[in-house]
Amino acid sequence: MREHDYEDLHASDFERPRRGRSFGDEPEPTRRGRLTEGERIRLAQARDDAYTETDLPDGADRWTNWDDADQGPHPRPDWVITELAAVDTDLGVLKTGKEADVHLLRRNLPETDGVLLAAKRYRSDEHRLFHRDAGYLEGRRMRRSREMRAMAGRTSFGRNLIAEQWAVAEFDALSRLWTIGAPVPYPVQRHGTELLLEFLGEPDGTAAPRLAQLRPEHDELTELWEQAVSALELLATQRLVHGDLSAYNLLVHEGHLMVIDLPQVVDLVANPRGRDFLERDVRNLAGWFQARGLPERVTNVEDLVAELAYAGGVG
Repeated sequence: MREHDYEDLHASDFERPRRGRSFGDEPEPTRRGRLTEGERIRLAQARDDAYTETDLPDGADRWTNWDDADQGPHPRPDWVITELAAVDTDLGVLKTGKEADVHLLRRNLPETDGVLLAAKRYRSDEHRLFHRDAGYLEGRRMRRSREMRAMAGRTSFGRNLIAEQWAVAEFDALSRLWTIGAPVPYPVQRHGTELLLEFLGEPDGTAAPRLAQLRPEHDELTELWEQAVSALELLATQRLVHGDLSAYNLLVHEGHLMVIDLPQVVDLVANPRGRDFLERDVRNLAGWFQARGLPERVTNVEDLVAELAYAGGVG
């Protein structure tokens, strides 16, 4: 995982020699604080925008932030818009969750239809719902003990760091998995605590259904189980475990099972509880398929866990 430096930001950094204020002087900052990388970028962008009086076209919400973001892996799909003249328009909420909300977003060049994206935005300072993160964060390292203390103490700064770390973890995992052909949405970019992802759904903005919403017939059920096992095997070969797998974070798009929601992705080897997370994922998934008629001899949990552990090097 990428490591980031975060520096202290103090009011003294902004001090100017005392003198009479002239027109255009700005008031001295009166607060101290620590900013995450994403917050610094956001503030810098806001400052730049204040000096740029170019109106956004067609009611868009912002100019593209592609050039300031971590960008998705190559080979990049040809539908990804990289031009800096593009704009982003928020079309509304697709899904709300405990740690993040997903919005439907259109990125387009003026006078073009552009492309629909899923904008996943992690909440941080104003929410305290990263209630399960201690176990998932085992095996992840940050460069400075100060950051680790802030995260452990759930200070405002620490919660911002946790939110950004979730975003970094998911973007890195999606990039890695997409590159090897795993069934995940293409990760377009990460900017602070926001991920822009390939939108899985219809051109009218209707999202692909979750597996939990479907009642497949036996043949389709068997096919979807085989796809799920194949996806788990690909993750295991990368020593990765989803960590929170269920029928609610698998989409069925054009007949293909797609894995989503990977912020809590676990390193099967580095995390002391890696195998426990793996077994829980398999049991959750197998239980859903068994409840819909797939025989237990097909979804044997113990055998599948052993196969996946072996593929991940912990068998």
